[in-house]
Parts: sequence; structure tokens; C-alpha cells
Amino acid sequence: MDLQNEPLTASEAFASEAAVTPSTDSQSRPAPLSKPEIVESIKTLVSKDAAEISNDDINRLKVRFYAIRHDEIAAEKAAYLAVEGNLEAEFKPAVDALEEEFKASLQVYKDKRAALKAAQTALELDNLQKKNAIIEELNNASDDADSVHRHIERVRELQQSFKEIGNVPDTETSALWKRYQEATEKFYDQLKVNKDLRDLDFKKNLELKTLIIEQARKLLEETDVVVAFRHLQDLHTKWREAGPVARELREEIWATFKDISAEINKKYQAFFEERKAAELRNEESKIALCERLEAIDIEGLKSHTAWEEATKTVLASQEEWKTLGFASRKANNELFKRFRTRCDDFFAAKAAYFKAVKEDYAENLAKKISLCEQAEELKESTDWKKASDRLIDLQTKWKAIGAVPRKHSDAVWARFRSACDYFFERKKQFGSETRKSEQENLQNKRRIIEQLKAIGSADGAEERKAAIAHVRELMQAYQQAGHVPFREKDKIHDAYRTEVSRLYDLLDMNNRRAARAAFEDQVKGLEGNDRELARQRDRLMRSLETKKNEIKTFENNLGFFNSRSRSGEAMLRDMQGRIARLREELESIQSKIEIVESKINA
Repeated sequence: MDLQNEPLTASEAFASEAAVTPSTDSQSRPAPLSKPEIVESIKTLVSKDAAEISNDDINRLKVRFYAIRHDEIAAEKAAYLAVEGNLEAEFKPAVDALEEEFKASLQVYKDKRAALKAAQTALELDNLQKKNAIIEELNNASDDADSVHRHIERVRELQQSFKEIGNVPDTETSALWKRYQEATEKFYDQLKVNKDLRDLDFKKNLELKTLIIEQARKLLEETDVVVAFRHLQDLHTKWREAGPVARELREEIWATFKDISAEINKKYQAFFEERKAAELRNEESKIALCERLEAIDIEGLKSHTAWEEATKTVLASQEEWKTLGFASRKANNELFKRFRTRCDDFFAAKAAYFKAVKEDYAENLAKKISLCEQAEELKESTDWKKASDRLIDLQTKWKAIGAVPRKHSDAVWARFRSACDYFFERKKQFGSETRKSEQENLQNKRRIIEQLKAIGSADGAEERKAAIAHVRELMQAYQQAGHVPFREKDKIHDAYRTEVSRLYDLLDMNNRRAARAAFEDQVKGLEGNDRELARQRDRLMRSLETKKNEIKTFENNLGFFNSRSRSGEAMLRDMQGRIARLREELESIQSKIEIVESKINA
């Protein structure tokens, strides 16, 4: 199959047309693919398994690629003939590497489709051989007249296998089914010794075929004749797979199903005949629209009014074009190209005309659009001061720019004003939300402090452990709470530190008492060993001096901090906290020294 010249279906032609159709709203459709993009797209497609590749997608890419290539060759030929002495008969287009890649991908696709078709054909032939073997075994079972009842179960297995085996070549389907039906009916005709079982199967098959007939009747009411036709094919498959019915009912039930099928097929054929007639009508209407646009004398349009009247005609023609369905596959693309070219020529000439007489307006419009874009880039900013100054500057520049075309004036001003209003409304709302959030955080921190105040002493290790865990949870919750109003910051923090310090002492959260008891046990073990006790005391004395020096250094540095600024105030508070912790450590070391000295020479 030559994919390059393969005809497209109506839906494919529509997709190809849409891919290159200009729109009055340029932002409503994506830009058509370029040649490199098309080559990459087809490479991606043909890299898949053959069964996953859509032939419609391949055809759309092919149409788009060769449309671009056709225009390139035409341009190349025009340039060649523009050189004096060059003859048209001698023109040869340059080799296009992308075209070679594209053709190679098409060949890959053809090879994959051929391989898939070959595999399907081989599978169908294998299925045909299997089904013929089943028919042969059914015939053998029928010939064993004396013991035919012994083959009942095997025949059922064969019937199930026949249904489960896949498709066979289309040319063999009818004849194969006929042979299968004859073999099955022959067996059941021979099965006289088991008439009750045969009648039960006949009844079941009659119920199934009756149901199929009812489903077929419902398809007569289906408005989509294509859907009805496809479902009918499925029903015919089920009919073939169903077993025989009683001999006296066979012709009657088949005639009923066949008559319903004939009516559906008739509607299906009428549908396609009507579609062909509609395509012809659409082709005639599209030709008339092309001729209407070609009758406009573009060179004779010399005034604004003349251009506007002609524009109304073009736009009305475009709207009418959208309401028309597809023409025939052969004519549809050519007519669309003819129509689009005339529209493009008209609007290009109109743009040139108005550009010549309204250059100042166009320049002013471009400047104001630029200001709109700058304002839109700033409207989501959270750098409130910088963005505010910039927007005010843009507003000043706006006032200095002259007038723009009246048809754009209101829209461009609304766009600019919308961006500015949006930013300043966000700025106003941000300030309001920040103050509200800080008040909520303040109330939350006050509730945490009240809960800390409610915690008292704990009796027993478990109660103390639970109290400490609760305190730490409240401390974590306090730290996770956000900012509070600046004027309340120091007051709320001091209240919090007061309660935390109280609970650290009350619940011995630093485990000072436990640490002191452990140290006493350690020293008690050294009792009588004055040398080791002396070494412990010397070590503690050195640590004591180190802590004293650190406290002195921090106290000297306190005078260098400016508590009037936020950063200075935070550093001052941190320094004071460090000094308080060092003093606590100093007291602990002094206590340990007293314990050691009490054991020396005791």
C-alpha cells in the first residue's frame, strides 16, 4: 500500500483541513506542526506496535507534511525559474533529508502493517484448520450411529472449542459455518436415543436465538445507522455460534432474523447514499462561496467604508463555510485551500491599507498593549512596594500616550485598568488578612499560656512524665503558632517564658535532681579513694572557672546590642537566655563540688 497516495476518509480530510485552517480567533487553535515536528511525531507513532498505530494519525501527518513540501518545491522552482536561462523541464528539486526520514518512517509503518496482516492471516488459517478438524470429528461422531450417545460430552466440548477459536479468513466464514451447522445438525439427528437431551439443547438454542432476534428488532429503533449495522454484525456472529433449533422451527426463525437484518442493511446503504448526495451539495455550496470572495475587487477598495462592507461579506462567508459539512474527499482539500487563500489575500491587503493610514494609532496601540502586558506581569507580585511604584509609573506613561483606534480604546483601557485594580485589591486584602492572622495567632498563644499556668506539681514518676509530655506539646504548639502584632510580641513572649521557667523548675524537666542523685551514687562508690575524689574535684573546679569566664564574656557583650531594633532585641533576648542557662550550670557544678569535698577525708 502506498501511504503517500492513499485516499483519506471524510473524518481524516476534516482533521487535515482543521490542522491548516486559519481562525478569526488565533488563540483558539494550536499552530500547525512544522516539518521537523511532523517527522518526530511519525517516528514516535511508528515506534509503537502495529496494532497501536492509528492509520488516521499517519494520514493526517502525511497530508500536512506533503502540503508543506509542495509549497517548498513550488518556492524552490520559482526561484530557479527566476534565473535567466533556466528551463522548467530541467528543474529538479533539492534532496530533502527530512523527506527521506519521513519516507523511511512510512516504510517502517508499511512493513509493520504487512507483518501484522501476515500474522493475522497465518492465525486465521490456523484457526480454519482447527475448525475443520472439529467439523471432521463431529462428522465421525455422527457416523458412529450405534454409540452416538457416548459422544455427547465430547460434542459439547467440540462446540465450545469451535466458539472459542478466533476468526478465519472472510472467504471461508460462510462455507465453514454452513459445514459446522450441517455436522452439528447431523449429529443431533443421529442422537435419537437421547431425544430428551437434544430437545433441551434445541430449547436453549431457541431461547438464545429468540433473544438475538429481539435485540435485532431494537436496532431498528437506533438512530445511528452505522452503530446499528456494527451491532448487527455482532448479532450475526452470536447467531452462528448458537446451536441448532428444532427442525420444524429452523427456517421460520432464520427467516425472521434475516428479514430484520435486511431492513437494517437497507437503512445502512441508504445512509451512505444520502451522505454522498450531501457531499455533492456541500461541494457546490463551497464553490459558490469561493466565487463570491473572488468577485470582490480588492484593488478597488479605496475607503474605510468600502473595506468594512467587504469585510462583512468575507466574515459572513467564513461563518457560512463553518456551517457546511464535508465535500467529496477529492475536492474538499482543494476547495478549502482555494477559500483560505482568498481570505488570506483579502485580510493581508486590508491590514496593509489600514497600516498605511493609521500608523500613529497602531503605534500608540502597541505601546498601550505593552503597558498592559507589563501591568499583567506585575499584578501577581507580592513585592508590594516595588510593584506599587512600578504600576504608578506605568499609569503616568499611559496618560502620556496618544489616542488609539476607537474600536480598541475601551478594551485596551479595560485590560490595563483590570490589571492595576487587581494588584491594588490584592495588596489591600493582604494587609487585612495579615492583621487578622496575627490576631488569631495572639489568641492562640494566650490560650497556650493559660494551659501552661494550669499545670501544677506532679506526684509520682508516671504523673510527672505525663505532665512533662504535656508541657512539651504546648511548647511545640507555641513555637508553631505564627506571628502576633508587634506591639504584643514582648509581652506575650515574657509571659510564655515565665510559665515555661516555672514548669522546668517545678517538674525538674532538666532532670537536675535525677542527675544530682546519680552523681551522689557515683561519688559514693569512690568513698575512701581520696586520690580519685581529688581528681574529680579538680576537674569540676576547672569546669566551674570556664563557666564563670563565659558568663563574664556574655555580660560584657550585652552593652554592644541595640534593643531598640527588632534584630537587636532578638539577639539581646537570646544572649540573656544563654547567661541564664550558664548560671544554672554553674550552680549544678558548685553543688557537685560540695558533694565531692564532703567525701574527702570523711
